Amino acid sequence: MSKRKLLIHEVFQKIKSKSEKDTKNGWATDLSDDIERKLGFIISVKTLSRYHDSFITGIKEETGIETLILNKLSEYLDYKDFTEFSRTFTKKDDEANKTTVKISVDKDEESLTEKLSNIIINITNEQNFKMPEFIKKNGMGIMEIVLLICFTTGTVAFSKKPNNQIQGIAGILEPQPQCMYWDRSEYKLVDCQNKNPIYNHKISFDYEKMTYLKRIERKDTLTVENAYGKVWYSKYNGVVEFFTNDGVDPNNGRELRKATEYIIDKYAGVIEEEVEQ
Repeated sequence: MSKRKLLIHEVFQKIKSKSEKDTKNGWATDLSDDIERKLGFIISVKTLSRYHDSFITGIKEETGIETLILNKLSEYLDYKDFTEFSRTFTKKDDEANKTTVKISVDKDEESLTEKLSNIIINITNEQNFKMPEFIKKNGMGIMEIVLLICFTTGTVAFSKKPNNQIQGIAGILEPQPQCMYWDRSEYKLVDCQNKNPIYNHKISFDYEKMTYLKRIERKDTLTVENAYGKVWYSKYNGVVEFFTNDGVDPNNGRELRKATEYIIDKYAGVIEEEVEQ
């Protein structure tokens, strides 16, 4: 289950536990009110209903979700943001599949192995973790076991900040945060620590937005035949911009809408230039 789908599932589970309603629209209405009351943030009932259709019932294709909304829904569940939710949330059903392994070595052993004696590895898999038979039979060294587990599960938590001797290993195992910014027509990667003011509006990295959300610069190439059902639009101050995916217009924060035949006919198509007589 994707983290976005899991987030939407948990948000609706929370409102169902306190709502007297028993329909999708009823839950979406109560959820919209509860989020506004708790966070002072407004998410429309229509948007929440669409998320329910996309991520819970599956009657519609999964839609894009703006990073800001992901963060607010995570905050509604008492997480700092979506990044923290993604890294720390564990389904109750998965608790039985979570194993904690503590590695200890001889205190007198002067080696890199000793530096790893205080590492605690949390292993979370879809199936119960079992020590492979070939490890039991072949007396693998402690370093080989540590690296095998780390590279297999990709989940490592240090019980204390690693010292200089193992800083290199920690750097490999701990993913560095990534950010991105909107560059007129598409998102581009940027270092989260970059203080350049032109990146003041950078947001957390979102693979789907980075890959699929683009502003269509050549509106004159769009026709009903090649664009209907495939593009979205934003209208602001009389100006219409077209995009390749659902979501929010990064330029003005307005929610994108599916382009109708009327919108494509009126605001796209070949631009006829006046010819001087």
